[in-house]
Amino acid sequence: MPDKQFTESFASLMEELAALEHRRWAHWQRYVHEKGERRPDGSVVLPAELVARWERLIKTPYEELTNEEKDSDREQVQKYLPILKRWLQRVRGENEGNA
Repeated sequence: MPDKQFTESFASLMEELAALEHRRWAHWQRYVHEKGERRPDGSVVLPAELVARWERLIKTPYEELTNEEKDSDREQVQKYLPILKRWLQRVRGENEGNA
């Protein structure tokens, strides 16, 4: 695959992944907002136990997470794999066509 074509293909991959990341983030934000209490000024107050849990997770390296916590991360990564697989197949196919 010529460099220009690869760069364009990679840019397309980046946009598709960015769109998925935005959907993932929006889903998470809906979840966080639903767990909180909306105040008249528009702010959201979260329960202390959720904040404590999330702060613990923020400080915990992946290797030290429980299997259940790792499964949650794996579930999120699985959403990216079909996009990456399609892109790799396309790039491989185009490279084989040039061989």
